[in-house]
Amino acid sequence: MYTNVLSLAVFAGAAMASPCKPSATTSVPAPSSTAVAPGEPFGLMALRSASPIHFAQFGAAQSSIFLNLPAQNATCDDGTKPTEANYATFTVTEDGELYLFRRSATPQQLYVDRSGMGQGKLGYTTGAQPAPRNGERTAFSLDENNNLSFNGAGFIACPNSIDGAWSVWVDAGVSSPGGNSDCLGLNARAVKIADAANSCLYTS
Repeated sequence: MYTNVLSLAVFAGAAMASPCKPSATTSVPAPSSTAVAPGEPFGLMALRSASPIHFAQFGAAQSSIFLNLPAQNATCDDGTKPTEANYATFTVTEDGELYLFRRSATPQQLYVDRSGMGQGKLGYTTGAQPAPRNGERTAFSLDENNNLSFNGAGFIACPNSIDGAWSVWVDAGVSSPGGNSDCLGLNARAVKIADAANSCLYTS
């Protein structure tokens, strides 16, 4: 639990000038009460009280989304070593499209597959790569409390994924998506980044 609290302090603090270079701190600042506007970069943290994922950071790697991923191996514009980039930065458009924050011409856009095969799969594509056959892209939104949802649905996290991380899915009415077990529902809270966000290219 200490690790999660420390991560939140790094993640949600006012000193998030460079999200790929977190610095240690001992307090846990409250997330900003200011609404995240379309186009503004933000991080995401999981809220699920009394669980291993409470305050966990959302990370991106291998075209998927995770919680408590030790290393994303992302390449960031400021030259940060890949192992130091341990959580992802996002941005949402007015049209409900969710992207991994990137200033270059190589976008990384998220999608959701709520089909019987996808069961709420949450992933991202890189560049001109199309979404999977049943992938949906344009129903992400933030509410007045900066909680992220997809077409009104929340999120589920399942343990025992890569490097001990939790895989993140959209709640498509399947309690154990992808054949996983011991999955937990969660709120995904957006945390506005106070200063200019550093953009990263995440692995695909």
